[in-house]
Amino acid sequence: MTGIGGVEMGAQAARSRALAVLRIRSRALAVALLPAAAAVILLVGGSTGHLAGGGWDTARWVVSALALLVLVAAGGVALVVARSQPAVTPTVTIAEESAPDLYRMVRDLADRLDVPAPSAIALTPDCDSWLEDRTHPAHGPPPVEEHADVAGIGGPARRRTPAAPVLIIGSPFLWWMRVGELRAVLAPVVAGAGPSAHPDIAAARRFIRGLDAAVAVASSGRRGPLSRAVYAGLGWVSRLLLRGCRVHAAQMERGVATAAAERAQAVDYGLRIVAQEQVGLAYAGWDRLLTRVALPAWRMGRWPSRLDVGVVAALTELSRRDRLAEGFASRLGERPACDLLEEPGVMDEAVSLLAARLFHGGPAETGPDWAPVAWDEYPEEVVDRTWRTDAARLHRVLDTLGVRRTADGATPGTDGPTLARVLDHLTTTPAPTTDGPSTPRNTTADADADAGTGTGTGTGHGTVAEPGTGAEPVADAKPGTDAEPGTGIGPATEPGTVGEPAPGTGTGIGPATEPGTVAEPGTEAAAYPQYSAHDAHDAHTDHLGAYGDADTPGGDHQDHPDHRVASASTSASASADDNDDDDDLVGTTARGAALAAGLSAQLAREEAEAQPAGVQAPAQGAAAPVGPDAALWDDRALPLFPLQPPRTGREILTAHITAMVCCAAMDTAGATPGLDWLDGPSLLVDGARAVELAPHVRSLVETGDPGPLRDWMTELGIRPEKPVRLV
Repeated sequence: MTGIGGVEMGAQAARSRALAVLRIRSRALAVALLPAAAAVILLVGGSTGHLAGGGWDTARWVVSALALLVLVAAGGVALVVARSQPAVTPTVTIAEESAPDLYRMVRDLADRLDVPAPSAIALTPDCDSWLEDRTHPAHGPPPVEEHADVAGIGGPARRRTPAAPVLIIGSPFLWWMRVGELRAVLAPVVAGAGPSAHPDIAAARRFIRGLDAAVAVASSGRRGPLSRAVYAGLGWVSRLLLRGCRVHAAQMERGVATAAAERAQAVDYGLRIVAQEQVGLAYAGWDRLLTRVALPAWRMGRWPSRLDVGVVAALTELSRRDRLAEGFASRLGERPACDLLEEPGVMDEAVSLLAARLFHGGPAETGPDWAPVAWDEYPEEVVDRTWRTDAARLHRVLDTLGVRRTADGATPGTDGPTLARVLDHLTTTPAPTTDGPSTPRNTTADADADAGTGTGTGTGHGTVAEPGTGAEPVADAKPGTDAEPGTGIGPATEPGTVGEPAPGTGTGIGPATEPGTVAEPGTEAAAYPQYSAHDAHDAHTDHLGAYGDADTPGGDHQDHPDHRVASASTSASASADDNDDDDDLVGTTARGAALAAGLSAQLAREEAEAQPAGVQAPAQGAAAPVGPDAALWDDRALPLFPLQPPRTGREILTAHITAMVCCAAMDTAGATPGLDWLDGPSLLVDGARAVELAPHVRSLVETGDPGPLRDWMTELGIRPEKPVRLV
C-alpha cells in the first residue's frame, strides 16, 4: 500500500503542478485578449448610443488599434512557441532489428511496470538515462535539401500523432554494466512513461519546451533594426512566461520522478542499489577516458573508434589500482549489456564519432585529417606524434626568440633540435656536475630577460637579443596538434600544487601534461546551445558538459559556461588572456615567462587556422551508415560541450618541455610511448612508466634549476645534447 500510495501522491503532485503551468498559459491568453474585450465594449457602446461623444470616439480608435496590435503580437508569439523546434539530445538511434534483445527487455520491463513502452531507443555519450519527448512535428525526418535548425521555426504544421517518448541510454552503461544491472537502472526511467502520458503533464511540457525554443529563436542573430525589435519583444515575453513557470515545472518533474521511483520498486529493487554504485564508477571512468585519453587523439586529428571498450579497460585498471574498487572487476565474468546489441562494434564506433563531434567539434565524416584510431595504434599514432609536434613547436618559438641552436663548447655539426638547447635557455642557476653524459652549458647567456616583454641580452659570441613581444611564430606550424603528453602518475601534477590530486583529476607527467586540457586562452570559440531547462531529461543532460574539468588546478569539476572564452579570430582576446596569465607566470623565471608567451601565441595561430574544419553533416542517402541523428540537432556550432578550460601559460610551457624530454628519452635512451587508461599518454622506460619526471620539469619551470632533471636523465642514460627527430 505504501508503494501504491507513493505513486498516487507523486502523480497527483505532478498533475497539480502541470495545471498550474497551464493556468499561467491561460492567464497570458487572457491578458492578450483584454484590450480586444475593451475595444468590443467601446464599439458596442458607440453603436447603441450609450458611449457617444468625441472623447469616446477617440478612445474607441485608440483601444481598437491597441487591441489589434496586441492580438497580432500575441498571435506571433503563440505561433513561434507552437512551431519552434525544441532542442533534443544528440544521439545515435538503435534500430529494432539491430538490438531485438534490448527492445524485448525494455518492453518486458514496461509491461511489468504497467506503463507505455518507449517508442525507440537511442544511445548518447553520457553516463545517464532518461526519457525524451520527440513528438514535435519538427522532429520528423526533414527533406534532404533542408537543414533542420535546433532553434528554428519548423515547416508547415502537421498533425501531432501521439507517440511514447524515446528512451535515451548512456553508452558507457551498455559496455560496463551487466544485463541485470542495466535492467535495474532502467526500471525507474521506463516507469516515468506512466505519469508522462497524462494529458495535462504532456501539455505543460510541450508549452514549456515551446517557450524555451522561442527564447532560443529570439536569441539567434538577426539583421535589421525592425527584426531585432520584434525578436527582442518575443524573447521578453517568452522569458517572462518561463520565469512564471519555473517553480511549477521543477515541482512537476519532481513529482513525476517520485511516482516513477515508487512504481519501479517492484522490479529488481535490491539489484538496483548495487547497480547504482556502478553508475558512479562508470561516470568516473568515462570522465577520465575523455579528458586524459580521447582529447589528445582528437587534437591530433584522430578519434578513438572504441571509446566504450576503453571505458571497460579504464575501470578494470582502476579496480586493479584502487582497493575501494576491488570486486568490481569480478563482475566481468557475467554477460555484459552490450551483448544485447547485434553489432556492438558498429554502435561503439558511431557513439565514439558523436562524442568527438560534441566534445571537440570534429567533422562528421572521416578523412586524411580526421581518421579513426584503434587502441593498439594509439601510442604511435597519437602519443609519439603529439610529443614530437610539441617539441617542434618549442624549437620554432626558440628560433623566433633568437636562441642559438648550438651551445658553447658543443661538438661541431650538432646544431639540430636538442634538449640541451632548451635547458641552457631556461637555466638560471649553476647546473650540478654529473659523472654521466652531460650537456655543455651556455654560460654566456645567463642574463635574465624581462618577464613582461620577453626582451633579453647576451654576451656570448653569436647571441641574438630576444624579441620584445614573443615574435611571430613560423608559419609552417601544423594546426590542431597541441595535445599535451602525460607520462604517468605522480604527486602534485599541477604547478604550484602540493599533495595528492583531487578525485577525478588524475596525475600525469607534470603540470599541464595531462591530455585533458584545452589550448591556451583566447583560442576556443564559446558555443553553448540553448537546451531546454524544463524538460524531464534536462536534469540529466546538464552534466554532459561537466566531463572535462578534471585536469584544472585543484581538480574540482566546474560548470563549463564559467570557462567560456573568446573567439580565436580576435587577437585582442589572446592579449587579454595573456594578461590573465600574468599571475600564473609570477612563479616562473623571466625567460620561462617569455617562452610561455611565445608558445601561447603560436598555439593561438594554430587554433585559428584549424577553426574552419568541416563540421557539416553527411549527406543523407538511402543506405546511410549507423551514425548520429544529425537531423534532430544543430551541428553547426560544434563543439557543444568543450571538455576543458583553457590552459595557462605555465601549463603550456611545462607540457612542451615535457614533450621535449620524452622525445630525447625515446631517441637516445630507448624509451617508448605508451597508453595508460587512467592518465593517457605515458613514457615507458624499460617497460615501466616514468613517474618521477613531473617534479623535475616543474623545478626547471619555476626556479630555472635543471639539476634534478639532469640527474634523472643521467640515471636513465638520456643524452640531452643529441638531436631528436621532430615532426
